[in-house]
Amino acid sequence: MSANTGCATSQVNPTFEVNHIYDVSRQKGITFDDLLPQLLSADVIYIGEEHYTPSHLEAAQTILNALLAHDRHPVLAMEMFSWDGQSGLDRYIQESEFPTEQMIKESQWNTNWGGEFSDYQPLVTFAKSHKLKIFGLNPPRPLVRLVATKGLTEALQDPEMRKWPIQEIVTDNPAYEQLIFEQIEACHPGLPKHVYRRIFEASIFRDEGMAQIIANYLNTRSGTDRPLVSYTGGGHIQYKIPVPKRVERKHPGVKSITIYLEAWDPSKEQEVRSEMQNGIADFLWLTPLGPQGLQPRCG
Repeated sequence: MSANTGCATSQVNPTFEVNHIYDVSRQKGITFDDLLPQLLSADVIYIGEEHYTPSHLEAAQTILNALLAHDRHPVLAMEMFSWDGQSGLDRYIQESEFPTEQMIKESQWNTNWGGEFSDYQPLVTFAKSHKLKIFGLNPPRPLVRLVATKGLTEALQDPEMRKWPIQEIVTDNPAYEQLIFEQIEACHPGLPKHVYRRIFEASIFRDEGMAQIIANYLNTRSGTDRPLVSYTGGGHIQYKIPVPKRVERKHPGVKSITIYLEAWDPSKEQEVRSEMQNGIADFLWLTPLGPQGLQPRCG
């Protein structure tokens, strides 16, 4: 997949086109070459995808290829893998003959993400072929389910929680609460209020857990390892609120950028223009639709 390589546009209300990138703060189209200096100077690059969209995996690979071509040593962190499968991921990257089927089993893929591995295999295979470490970002599903069932306060007292790197969870964040509640209610209409609250607390738990993994990397990385490329659903990076702000709290001064991937269809023009005007991310990258066509962002 190739992003726009022609002349950057400068209009305040740019014309939206597939395979084009937009600088959100300046409300203008740019080229991938314009984006490159930001990629090369970042400690963390947050990519927000629409799930099961092949062009978004291709965009991530374009970014990783550019980093490698400029002598960077990126690592990849993926929402689709969880903490309890890290050892399986490590073996897959480190051992050239380690079977993919065994990695799927040892990474706990089916009990955590649960979708078809083939949907994300191209990005995982890219990492293996370039020996890029992959971090699983998600807390194990049983822990998330525990929060959704018992609520955050009670769940954090469970002995299982003490086995994992949950250090601090900030719940008093009005901007986060407004953003997430609006999306929960849109994606799960008609539920009782206490159920919405539990889903919301599970969302906090997941975002805080992802932020902790990224902060751990920043605290322990070698002198040559950078940047971390975080690949999650767009909902985890929008307006920098869910995960990026939590990482900044844990690691002040981190240099990061957010790239919001959007599968483009002309029917989405008003939605995309609103996202641009409201500052959805640092950069918006429009890509071709996936095989499932238009789909809501609920993760």
